[in-house]
Amino acid sequence: MIALIIVIALAVLFLLYGVSIYNRLVKLKNLVQEAWSSIDVMLKKRHDLIPNLVETVKGYATHERETLDSVTRARNQAVGANSVESKEAAEKNLNQAMMNLFAVAEQYPDLKANANFQQLQSELTSIENDIEKSRRYYNGTVRENNTLVESFPSNIIANMYKFEKSPFFELDNIAEREVPTVKF
Repeated sequence: MIALIIVIALAVLFLLYGVSIYNRLVKLKNLVQEAWSSIDVMLKKRHDLIPNLVETVKGYATHERETLDSVTRARNQAVGANSVESKEAAEKNLNQAMMNLFAVAEQYPDLKANANFQQLQSELTSIENDIEKSRRYYNGTVRENNTLVESFPSNIIANMYKFEKSPFFELDNIAEREVPTVKF
C-alpha cells in the first residue's frame, strides 16, 4: 500500500515536472517571437526613414545615381525579407549600401550642413542603437530557448511537442557588429 502511494506520488511529481518544462518552453517560444517582433518594428522604422534620406541626398548628389539606386534596391530587398535568415542577409546588404551613401554624402559640404539631412542622420543613428539593443535581447531569448530545447531532460518534452531551436540574428563581419558611426 505504501509502495503504491510512493509510486503514485512519484508519477504525479514527474507529471508536474513535465508540465513545468512544457510551460517554460511555451514561454520562451513566445519571448523569442516578441523579441523578433521588436526587431521587426525597428527595422521598419529604419526602412521608412531611408527613402527620405535618399531623396535628401538626391537633391545634392544628382550624378551619384548608382549609389542611390543600390540603397533603394537594398531597402526593398530588406522590406521583402520574411525569415530571420533572409532578413539577416538583407540587412547586411542594406548596411553596406548605407555606408556607401554616407561616403557619397561626405563629398558634399552643403548636404552635410543641411538641417533635414542632419535630422535624418540623427534619427537613423538612434534607430541603429535601438536595433542593436533589440538584437541583443532577441539573441538572449533565443539562447535560453535553445538551451532548454537541447538540454536533458527538457529535450524529451521539446521533442515530443515539436519545439525547435530558433535562429540567432547575427552579423558575420566584426566591423558590422558595431553601430555605424556617421560624421558630418
